Amino acid sequence: MPRKKNTAAEEKMKSPAIISDQPIVDTIEKNYMPYAMSVIVSRAIPEIDGFKPSHRKLLYTMYKLGLMTGNRMKSATVAGRTMALNPHGDAGIYDTLVRLTRDNESLLHPFIDSKGSFGKHYSGDAAAAPRYTEVKLEPFCAEIFGGIDKNAVDMVPNYDNTMLEPALLPTSFPNILVSPNMGIAVGLQSQICSFNLAEVCDGTIALLKNPKTTTDKLLDIIKAPDFSTGGELIYDREQLKKIYETGDGSFKVRSKYTYDAKNSLIEITEIPYSTSIDVILKRVTDLLKDGKLREISDIRDEIDLSGFKLTIDVKKGTDPDALMAKLFRTTTLEDSFPCNFNVLIDGTPMQLGVRGILEEWIKFRMSSVKREMTFELDKKKEKLHLLRGLGKILVDIDKAIKIVRETEKESEVVPRLMEGFSIDEVQADFIAEIKLRHLNREYILERIREIESLQKEIAELEGIIADDVKLKEVIAKQLTAVKKKYGIPRKTDIIEVDESEYVADDDETENYDVFLVLTKEGYFKKITRQSIMRANEQKMKDGDEILNCENSNNLSEIIFFTDKAQAYKCKTADLDVVKASALGEFIAVKLGFEDDEKPVMMKAMSGYPKEDNFIFIFKNGKGVKIPVTAYETKTNRRKLTGAFSSASPIAAVIYEHEPLDIFIENSAGKGILINSSLIPQKTTRSSAGVTLFNMKNGLEVTNVRYGEGIDKDSAVKCRKNKIPATGVAVKKGEQLAME
Repeated sequence: MPRKKNTAAEEKMKSPAIISDQPIVDTIEKNYMPYAMSVIVSRAIPEIDGFKPSHRKLLYTMYKLGLMTGNRMKSATVAGRTMALNPHGDAGIYDTLVRLTRDNESLLHPFIDSKGSFGKHYSGDAAAAPRYTEVKLEPFCAEIFGGIDKNAVDMVPNYDNTMLEPALLPTSFPNILVSPNMGIAVGLQSQICSFNLAEVCDGTIALLKNPKTTTDKLLDIIKAPDFSTGGELIYDREQLKKIYETGDGSFKVRSKYTYDAKNSLIEITEIPYSTSIDVILKRVTDLLKDGKLREISDIRDEIDLSGFKLTIDVKKGTDPDALMAKLFRTTTLEDSFPCNFNVLIDGTPMQLGVRGILEEWIKFRMSSVKREMTFELDKKKEKLHLLRGLGKILVDIDKAIKIVRETEKESEVVPRLMEGFSIDEVQADFIAEIKLRHLNREYILERIREIESLQKEIAELEGIIADDVKLKEVIAKQLTAVKKKYGIPRKTDIIEVDESEYVADDDETENYDVFLVLTKEGYFKKITRQSIMRANEQKMKDGDEILNCENSNNLSEIIFFTDKAQAYKCKTADLDVVKASALGEFIAVKLGFEDDEKPVMMKAMSGYPKEDNFIFIFKNGKGVKIPVTAYETKTNRRKLTGAFSSASPIAAVIYEHEPLDIFIENSAGKGILINSSLIPQKTTRSSAGVTLFNMKNGLEVTNVRYGEGIDKDSAVKCRKNKIPATGVAVKKGEQLAME
């Protein structure tokens, strides 16, 4: 067969691709930014009405299906109909629907009345298939759709331009703060907790009446977040104030429990909103396997129709409060809720606090109410205009009947009525459409009597529309009505907890002997005694050497001093066990050192004896003795800024249990040997100390060693009994390194 000729398209495909240089900024702007903004604006971040697009499209579809009243509809049907507005698949739509239902218990005020198995927010149980479940709108939805048919909000085309949908829902209360919202966009996240409806309404009313209401006053009204799962919120007013002002911060919520002494069990009835029973069970099970919860004999999920219940069987003699305190520390039975109040305002993502959100909602609501009233005003004016035309034919009803009867063509009825009574076309058309039975004096008089009331209503509407103060009063009345009708008591209790409750109990940590090693490069090792006995040789990077090493136990606390005059503390138990043949953990990363910060000394502490001290020797020849009690803290791990004076770089840190000899050498090769008892003790960590070593300008301390490593001849020659002291020349190799 003859070969086919290549088509133009095939020839084009074979030709080499054209490569053109383009700045990466332009590429991102053209290709990536449209996608990023689409996710931010159209999917993940809620708008000021408190809904994401998926929520809004679903609820509006149900509204148009007439599900505000009547019987429930199959969830599969609702999901299918919603695809006319949201073409992302019925599975995703059904997931959205589930979260909005009463049975799922995700919301303080659900929007969807449900029948069937919808799972629970606090458990991993999935909802039944949509063909088995039924839904309709809750009566509460009247507060999110009021005015939607009266031009209260903009209507925009759907994705294929076949129908209109609302850009926002005209919520009559700040739903953005009542319904929790979480979403992750591209480079942006939103996490908004829920608040009590009654408190939010009161707070909004306070802002409507006095825009200068302070954050402290708002905190007194809107006391704290409130969740559908209840629990106990640990009150921190300063942290909440930050959230109310900036929309950023976090707070802690802990579970509620009761103790049944007769059956030796703890029943947990409410948990934090941010966790689930599956997460808690897995964590407790892991702790049981590790032998860290010896007080528990069994734990089980007892969720039933009556609600949430997690039961823990405890062993005899167990203090239930102490056990729960331990569980609060080690599991999500106490959990933090991170706040990140990102909201779309006119299509622009903004991070706002509670106050800022309420102010933006007030602007939005004023616009919606004004538009709704303008719509009603136009309707009333139109009706008044028609009634005034009707009033004109009252003078001579027979004339109107005669005009209609004697007109040969239908198209001439309206023009002849306009001419006969001096009315416009709209009025004439209205009169022409009146039924013959209504063309009597009684009917016309009854209709005309409405003119006076209409005029009053029109004047009232015009007055409200023109006056923002009156408009705010209307909104405040609506909020009061919402609070009265739908307000419920708080589900999440507010408690205050002493910070000392968070101090860890050593009883829950396994104790064993360990060998601790710190190198100059900052690598740390915690090695068991068994491991060190088998292999004593320490692996290190080339050029690295041991800075400190000592025996301790797993219940000790380690303090690391750094060259930036800071100290970092941590529990030995918090650090991983490694072998001597491993490099170890890079302690700067583990404890969060600052850039270029290096450790200069490590000390394991099993207590803070009043008689013991830390001795700090500085490169300028000065030294100071600080009691170890100055570094005692109640927290498990803490960064101590200003651990010692930063007036001069640090040369060495020495732990003093009892007086000891210290050898100090400078850059000129001269040294002194003094006893630590000569160094005065100071109570403040910032003390710069006293001069120990007299040195000429340009010289500095280069070596600090324990005196017991000095040979006898050098010790006699360099021994000084007073400070400050002048150094004596020392031959190289006369000293041994510090142990």
